[in-house]
Amino acid sequence: MTPATSASTSAAATTAPRPRRLPLTGVLRLGRPVDIWFKPALSVVASVAPPNLTLLALGRLDLAMYTMAGSLCALYAHNRPYGARGRVLARVILAMVGGLGVCLVTASLTGNAVVLVTVGALLAALHKALCDATRVGPPGNVVLTFITSASLFAPQTLGQVPGHLALAAAAGVWSWLVGMAPGLLRPHGPERRATAGALNATAAHAANGTEDGRSRAAAAAAVQAAWHSLLAAGDSRTRRGLERLVVRAEVALAAPADADPKQLRTWARRLTTAGPVPEVHDPEAAGELLGVDAELAVPAAPLWARLGPLAPIAVRTALGCALAGYVSLALGIGRPYWALVTAASLYQANLALTWTRGVQRVVGNLLGVLLFAAVVPLAHLGPAALVLCCLAFNFGAEALMGRNYWLGTVCVTPMALLITEFTGFQQPGLLITERAVDTVVGALVGFLAAVAVTNRRAGDRVEHALAAAERAREHAARLLAESAPAPAAVHSARRALAAALAELRGTVDAASGEWWQRALPQERVVRAERAGHRTLAATVRHQGPYRSGETEGVRP
Repeated sequence: MTPATSASTSAAATTAPRPRRLPLTGVLRLGRPVDIWFKPALSVVASVAPPNLTLLALGRLDLAMYTMAGSLCALYAHNRPYGARGRVLARVILAMVGGLGVCLVTASLTGNAVVLVTVGALLAALHKALCDATRVGPPGNVVLTFITSASLFAPQTLGQVPGHLALAAAAGVWSWLVGMAPGLLRPHGPERRATAGALNATAAHAANGTEDGRSRAAAAAAVQAAWHSLLAAGDSRTRRGLERLVVRAEVALAAPADADPKQLRTWARRLTTAGPVPEVHDPEAAGELLGVDAELAVPAAPLWARLGPLAPIAVRTALGCALAGYVSLALGIGRPYWALVTAASLYQANLALTWTRGVQRVVGNLLGVLLFAAVVPLAHLGPAALVLCCLAFNFGAEALMGRNYWLGTVCVTPMALLITEFTGFQQPGLLITERAVDTVVGALVGFLAAVAVTNRRAGDRVEHALAAAERAREHAARLLAESAPAPAAVHSARRALAAALAELRGTVDAASGEWWQRALPQERVVRAERAGHRTLAATVRHQGPYRSGETEGVRP
């Protein structure tokens, strides 16, 4: 074999598409509850209860679907600083009311089920793309699609639409107030929790050893989440103190051998209390925070640029939701939007994650219909019992969702079934059968659509992320080679390199689970990550308490 032939064969092996294995183990494994699992659970109860109880007192529970549209917006933005949370909640409420308006007008103009399913599928794709592009979640697009698709099949006239939208908007205003209320007691709670998470994660990485790739990835994600939280917060003395702590977490991530896990955990523990932010005395802190200010001055990428890479996921969502609804109609199911919502809930960053979500959704929904069968005699005691059961399932869904998606859907399913009975009690057997069939149809058809619509851009995005990481490393190395680089410039370069490495890891993880694509440049990725981490360590040693001027292994 000639060298040319060998090179050609090697290139073909690198670019030939190959199928990825779909995970079978660990899909249903329960994780640890998130730190604030009770906050979204209590928020949704506080948001849903007053409108529903008011309608119960007025004898108009048939209008609860419209107030639920606004009330469920309280599920969003619990990880955002309160200033950013207010803006995000307002946008979610506007999106919910706007989507609801489109669906109610459509329902009032036509009763053609095929048209209704098509409109629902297109809206589901729009919700998915916008929520992913703006990183609104959890719960992301699923709640928006659940409410709007259900309203497509509610009997409606044009004259009723303004009143129903007013109910949704009023409940949305109440949910906004519920979401913002905790800020009166702990105005910096979200930023403190995010910073504590970064400190704990980097402490775990430092304790586990520098070669533990899993703990490094978890720590990098936590540090990035903390920076996102702080950069979204308004300027204040508290934020400045938290920034110093995140800098120390970032230092521990880059140079774990020099870190003190016990001290990091002590700082994290103090942040979760009501006491003041721990003070970190660091003579280089002024330069570090100048770098943060420089990052704040950089404008965010425009929305259209963030939507571009999501086109395959949006097409998957539109096709899968539409086909799932059509199949449900062909089977004679009276509520095809259940199949549509099941399909919409599946789509994740890649096919492997979509498969995992599909298994979790099916298991959770089938167990949920069994729970509904057990609870329905109690719920049918009267309208008040029905409302109270729905509130209990609202709480349970949000309390358990963080452990594993399937466990949360065990409560979501009976809640959704009970909501359909607000207009009048129905035959439990029929509801259970239709929901089970729609779950299987939505999951199967939705996953097949994901297989059919391949995401061949995933490999291209890995190449772009690799190039960006290499450029960021080279820039940081050039600064380190200077005799006296500005502290703010070094810090900005370190932040850019850390962000580029985190983006590279996320892009590779997303592409690794895609179907039929060329092999990823794994060796180049490993080299880029190792070189990037060495350069990060060098920037840390150049600044702050670890300054030693050491830049071994770093070349401009």
